[in-house]
Amino acid sequence: MSVERHSAREEFNMTLEVLLTKSSFVLGSLWNLRINIDGFKSENSDELVTQASIGRSFQLIDCLRSNFKDKEIIDRVKVRLLEDDYICWFRFSELMHQASKIESWESELFTEERIISRIPRILSWTKAAKKMSNEYLWGGTIGPNFDCSGLVQSAFASSGIWIPRDACQQEKFCKNIDLDVEALGKDLKPGDLLFFGTSEKCTHVGLHIENGFYIHSSGVTDGHNGIEIDGLFQPNLGKIASFYRSKFRSAGRVISCYQSEKL
Repeated sequence: MSVERHSAREEFNMTLEVLLTKSSFVLGSLWNLRINIDGFKSENSDELVTQASIGRSFQLIDCLRSNFKDKEIIDRVKVRLLEDDYICWFRFSELMHQASKIESWESELFTEERIISRIPRILSWTKAAKKMSNEYLWGGTIGPNFDCSGLVQSAFASSGIWIPRDACQQEKFCKNIDLDVEALGKDLKPGDLLFFGTSEKCTHVGLHIENGFYIHSSGVTDGHNGIEIDGLFQPNLGKIASFYRSKFRSAGRVISCYQSEKL
């Protein structure tokens, strides 16, 4: 009898769930993903800029409509991912019936102490990602293929800690530790982020493990085409590690979760 009541309750809850369709499409509404999905740069571009995994939430903010044999269809939808406020476009054909409507959303906030306590599992997650067959993927955040900031964001998200999506955003978000690579050694802790690029802009990020060794996903040019560990201070650095040391910009520490102010 209890099993029958449980099944009836599940069926009732399913009837209350609103799935995303053309008829339920409302700008400004909030949704929760039931699939992994690629996010693109613009309404007409196939350039991958991020990926959103099952369980992530988003807000509909625009759409691209077209006519197919005199029948209007939605081609792409512009969304704001709620965990990091990242803007991208989804293919509506992939999204239809694969998102559930939600009425509200709030970011989860961790204390600095709680974040520090989760650094060991964040590092373990990243080392496990390295052991999987992988290659560098611009826009990759789901795995096994990542870009640099996608790997770092996903590592923290694996422990429920959301930080911004792109390396330049992550650099601004972190508590700055030092800008001088020569003076950095005494202040650097496991879980700190190392930022690289030019004097004008941060273009790369790695996750510090210990003693100046960091794990990062780098590209084909001047990189490993995937996830690898390099050193920052060690003598006789290899070609790739030397390249990134020459591009060092700053180091930062994650002491809070990203908090959206847009809802």
